[in-house]
Amino acid sequence: MGTGGTPRAAVALGLVPALALLTGTLITGCGKSGSEGTATASTTSASASATPPEDLCTRLVAHWSREVLDDNTYGDYQSMGLSNGQYEILRHVVDAARTERKRQNPTAAEELIDREARKGCAAWYRTGGPADGPWQ
Repeated sequence: MGTGGTPRAAVALGLVPALALLTGTLITGCGKSGSEGTATASTTSASASATPPEDLCTRLVAHWSREVLDDNTYGDYQSMGLSNGQYEILRHVVDAARTERKRQNPTAAEELIDREARKGCAAWYRTGGPADGPWQ
């Protein structure tokens, strides 16, 4: 028996119609067909904006450049989610940042990372980026 003398089976059975109604509503809401479904999909797609690949590259390279600079060691580019070309940019950025940190200070190195990552990724994508060949 459940609370208040109500059998558990009756309580569970009372939930079945409510769950069926909820599930049916969700399935029906997702399964529109014809022009209605297309309009909904295009409205959703139109509101989402894509991040340019050079911006994603810049974010990734800058992030991992800081990690490598702090750890003083390089990792596997695939585990970082980088392509070979992005990893080459990272290596250049980190080498320059290490020099800048010794020459000036950590803040100057941080600023250099942002500048050089942006510059390297913009140049890489201007010349074709990863489409130039495998693992690029």
